[in-house]
Amino acid sequence: MAKVLIVEARFYDHLNDLLLEGARAAIEEAGHSHETITVPGALEIPGAVALAAESDGYDAFVALGVVIRGETYHFEIVAGESARGLMALSMDGVAIGNGILTVENEAQALARARRTEKDKGGEAAKAALAMLALKDRFG
Repeated sequence: MAKVLIVEARFYDHLNDLLLEGARAAIEEAGHSHETITVPGALEIPGAVALAAESDGYDAFVALGVVIRGETYHFEIVAGESARGLMALSMDGVAIGNGILTVENEAQALARARRTEKDKGGEAAKAALAMLALKDRFG
């Protein structure tokens, strides 16, 4: 049984609750355990994953958050840099599923977060477990 750490940037509570519901369900349905920690924003997720990965207390990680485009360039920085940070960790062999939604509006976020629609939280958890399986295979 794997131990999965869900790292969430909780900015939009109602959207994060939906993402968490999907991620937790996917992990539990696969027979694994999980914990959840919260960080201030999406930019902090890669750092939290890196710190936790160094602890050797977790086998895989799920990154969850919602970034909605605003009127400034900040959206591009947050979306790009959080993804870049997670990709760098995955290239170093950390099993991560990226469930950080980067959307234009709340309607898009809801459609992606709901388990009855796109279930991106669940998909991110399944991706983390798939990467863990590959890590174990090639490890």
